[in-house]
Amino acid sequence: MKKIRIKEKSFIAWVAAKVLNADQMAMVLGKTIHLHNTSMEEFLADKRWFNHELKHIEQFEQHGFFPFLFKYTIESIKNGYQNNKYEIEARQAE
Repeated sequence: MKKIRIKEKSFIAWVAAKVLNADQMAMVLGKTIHLHNTSMEEFLADKRWFNHELKHIEQFEQHGFFPFLFKYTIESIKNGYQNNKYEIEARQAE
């Protein structure tokens, strides 16, 4: 796995938090973990949360950036966020 980045106060994560009605958010795009309403220290201290997002980085690496975004989006449309197979896989990695 190549070097990952963590971006605090991410606008993209803020948007995702609004869409999912979440107080805090971590989301991955490629090798960057975008955070909203949580510090890097708080995020890294939560091993389950960190491992969840690392699984998404692995998924991006496995499928490729745009192919994974497409597959993830289709999965979410068909099955919903909670039943998206990529989210299930990430929860299992926690």
